[in-house]
Amino acid sequence: MTPSPFAIDPNSAALVPSQDRELARQLLHAAQGEGFESHRSRILELIDEHDDIAVRTCRPGHLTGSAFVVDPSRMSCLMLFHTKLQRWLQPGGHADGDTNLAHVALREAQEETGLNGLQVVTPAIDVDIHLVDPPKEDAHLHLDVRYLIIAQAGSEPQGNHESQALQWVTEAELVDFDVDDGLRRMAKAGFAAASTLG
Repeated sequence: MTPSPFAIDPNSAALVPSQDRELARQLLHAAQGEGFESHRSRILELIDEHDDIAVRTCRPGHLTGSAFVVDPSRMSCLMLFHTKLQRWLQPGGHADGDTNLAHVALREAQEETGLNGLQVVTPAIDVDIHLVDPPKEDAHLHLDVRYLIIAQAGSEPQGNHESQALQWVTEAELVDFDVDDGLRRMAKAGFAAASTLG
């Protein structure tokens, strides 16, 4: 039986940073959804192979946490136009040693959107592996665990240097955005999970 998603209080012990790779394994196993099984299996293999899997210098890739931020009052997700990568993406970023990927996703959402009162929903809604090729860095993999993050009704984001634009987007509007299949899969799962939350 699939567990129902539920929001965690931002001050919960479940969001304490960790360096325990076993926690990352547990969070990956708990992730609910379809279409990402091969990504999950490969990330679990890489966790076993690399002690530094949560550090951004790890190659061929490293753990990241992403946030599918939704304002349920307008049933819209928050997209940002990433300065380095020059693409529309969800908020997210490097684990920087933290294997509590729910905490990473929440931290990144707060930093990149400036929104207060965010709540992370568990379990993770998606898992993805994608190649990034930022300027002045070698191309490498992001091993991404993705969480639904609930914003307060009517929240207005304040971006930082990492994005050139932020925009609330409905599921129908997202069709017109140039995003990859992994983001579309995450969005489908995220909107579905958001609609079940009371």
